[in-house]
Amino acid sequence: MIKVGLTGGIGSGKTHIAEYFKKLGVPVYNSDARGKYLMDNDVSVIKKLITSFGKQTYLNKKLNRTYIAKIVFNDKEKLTAINNIVHPAVQSDFENWCKTKSKFPYIIKEAAILIESKALKNLDYLIVVRAPKKVRIERVMQRDKLSNTEVENRIANQISDDERIRYANFIIDNDGTMLVEQQVDKIDRKLNKIQIINEFR
Repeated sequence: MIKVGLTGGIGSGKTHIAEYFKKLGVPVYNSDARGKYLMDNDVSVIKKLITSFGKQTYLNKKLNRTYIAKIVFNDKEKLTAINNIVHPAVQSDFENWCKTKSKFPYIIKEAAILIESKALKNLDYLIVVRAPKKVRIERVMQRDKLSNTEVENRIANQISDDERIRYANFIIDNDGTMLVEQQVDKIDRKLNKIQIINEFR
């Protein structure tokens, strides 16, 4: 089984791409969704977050996302601190998930910061979704009801598309000028072919 990363900056549309891979029958692990689940349910993660960010981190036994967002998106050290707690837990969860998907030719691990978190080293290939910054800002402002400045701050805390592409095996352009489905279909065919070749080695 091939392990493939899917990443892109906030607003790039990687979740939309992931949904299309699912339609093709490819298992997709959503790191962000699982990370949120673990922050609400994993006792070890909860204890570490409270130790690092205080009792205000949780309200009614649920992560106080507004409180956390105000802290981490304005302080890179705090962002690093939360990532150091959550990412190892997500990686362990992902490895357990992979054990249940061994019959598939390949799986997708979707995550916003696959490269920054070093999770890339445990994957075989990387797909990068890119879109112009202006388009990304407009998407996130509409989706999350955030101001331009808030979105800009979040983008500033991520690496650039140019840096992501340095690690990419495949690139999907999601700027509205090219059909993403055709790009995904092409990648799907290549990955299935690679897996067939691997089986006969």
